[in-house]
Amino acid sequence: MRGIIFGNGEYYHVYNRGVEKRDVFTAQFDYERFLFDVYAMNDQRPFLNSQFHYRGLASIERLAERRAATRERTPWRRLVDVVCFCLLPNHFHLILRQCVDGGLSLFMQKLGTAYTMYFNERYQRSGGLFQGTFKAKHVATDRYFLPLSRYVHLNALDLFESDWRERGIRHVQRARGHLFNYPWSTYRDFVGHQRFPRVVDGTLIRRLVGSPQSYQEYVGRFRPSGLRALSALGLE
Repeated sequence: MRGIIFGNGEYYHVYNRGVEKRDVFTAQFDYERFLFDVYAMNDQRPFLNSQFHYRGLASIERLAERRAATRERTPWRRLVDVVCFCLLPNHFHLILRQCVDGGLSLFMQKLGTAYTMYFNERYQRSGGLFQGTFKAKHVATDRYFLPLSRYVHLNALDLFESDWRERGIRHVQRARGHLFNYPWSTYRDFVGHQRFPRVVDGTLIRRLVGSPQSYQEYVGRFRPSGLRALSALGLE
């Protein structure tokens, strides 16, 4: 039984990994489909695949246009605000803000079901894809948001400096380049280059981060003690 009650307007670090630590993203198309599902499933109404033909990331814009065209007749109500994410081959991290009662749980249920159905059909497998129910940690105050967002983005360094968690970032400039060029996180959105404006809510980013340059420098100053602090707070 989950020991957390999700509150409206509250922020949560949400994450999960593949069952038996298997990869859940094996090709570019998989990452793109997951991000489309993040956008498509973020709605109180059911999403019917039969009524929408998926054509890669461009489908996000197509769906946004359709929602705008039908807004007066069938208003779109988000379940959550997506503030931050990082997708790795065998797991994902999200920072979410619940918008409506039960919204976060419903969003994660819809997202997990939609992506698992896609993945199983594409790779001719059956059964669960993720390691049980998603994990969630409450971000109690704004002061924890910046260090947690930094940690979420730094997960991309697992593919660059695998021991950064123990030793810190040794090659800061190269690490910045890797983080900026890594296509499956919101780091670029945080440093002033919007990549996923339809998917993520940039309001909190702009309010808390300050200038894009200051956030870039903030991430580069990471030390392993910061990870231990997040662990002590139960946020990582």
